[in-house]
Amino acid sequence: MPGPSSLSPQKFCERFPGSLKVTGGTMAESSKPILYSYFQSSCSWRVRIALALKGIDYETVPVNLVKDGGQQFSEEFQALNPMKQVPALKIDGLTISQSLAIIEYLEETRPTPRLLPQNPKQRATVRMISDLVASGIQPLQNLSVLKQVGQESGLAWAQKVINTGFNALEKILQSTAGKYCVGDEVSMADLCLVPQVANAERYKVEVTLYPTISRINKTLLALEAFQVTHPCRQPDTPPEMRA
Repeated sequence: MPGPSSLSPQKFCERFPGSLKVTGGTMAESSKPILYSYFQSSCSWRVRIALALKGIDYETVPVNLVKDGGQQFSEEFQALNPMKQVPALKIDGLTISQSLAIIEYLEETRPTPRLLPQNPKQRATVRMISDLVASGIQPLQNLSVLKQVGQESGLAWAQKVINTGFNALEKILQSTAGKYCVGDEVSMADLCLVPQVANAERYKVEVTLYPTISRINKTLLALEAFQVTHPCRQPDTPPEMRA
């Protein structure tokens, strides 16, 4: 069975209804980048912010992580990303998974505005903070892990993981932050911070206990790129959760 990478947008849409835009009553073939995303995925949100900041027009293919037992487990999507995770980005004839790898590719091929500082020490700091969130917090409280933990213990587990990570992150940011996570320019670290704070709020973590995190998050949420990519404004956002 052919996977999404070998399917036309018409064929893929037949298997993932509602996934691509329809123009003039016919399916529009497009050379635009295609982002396979889920509205509530914090990893997908990181990539959406990067695309918005860099002014990259793209199509969205929603992959519902809950519906039908999880569309990410379908044969079609596994052919696109064997890890069965979102996001995945088709761009420049390449399919990339893993949000930080996607952001780094965008940075190397479309370097304006800059998301990694020119200064090597600041660049290392941005990557450290990004990895702290992307490797040290988010994977331990995502949907697949919470299913393994079980419904009764899931909330407490998520809160513990996030609080542990935020305790460390708060201390780091106290020495690295300016207006944003690292100095006064938006960086990849900020793209990781905001979706993780949203996860924390979703799991009823008391974010006000972390004043530096809270301040930076509030400042970033005032920026257009963070607003238009918010989970409440995505094509697959349920009507009751829309802004």
